[in-house]
Amino acid sequence: MLDDLDRHILEILAGDGRISLKDLAAKVSLSSPSVSERLKRLEERGVIRAFTVEVDPAALGYALQAIVRIRPLPGQLHRVQQLIEEIPEFSECDKVTGDDCFIARLHLRSIDQLDAILDRIIDRAETNTSIVKAQPVKRRLPPL
Repeated sequence: MLDDLDRHILEILAGDGRISLKDLAAKVSLSSPSVSERLKRLEERGVIRAFTVEVDPAALGYALQAIVRIRPLPGQLHRVQQLIEEIPEFSECDKVTGDDCFIARLHLRSIDQLDAILDRIIDRAETNTSIVKAQPVKRRLPPL
């Protein structure tokens, strides 16, 4: 279970994962060694999995995003999953219940690229694609 101080630390890190230990300690009114120990415990418990960087795909030339619902044909589930894992433009994929087996996010340089990628799995799965217009809620922490 998280205490209020752990929650505060996580909220600060979610806003700025590159904050220095000294600045983080000052924001939560603890010493740097105390904050370091708390971070270590949060990592050991699996609460913090990684300190990472957020990259804007548009800045790398990926102007389009698509959400693709994927329903493998009978007997093709594992092969379709393998193909999704191998295609680097799939930046996220969830295996889900319901009519579809996978819901994936693609980052694309052009609409033509979408056809080329989907052609690689179309003989093994049915797909339904939506182009992302905007992302009103970015990935965020669940309530702490």
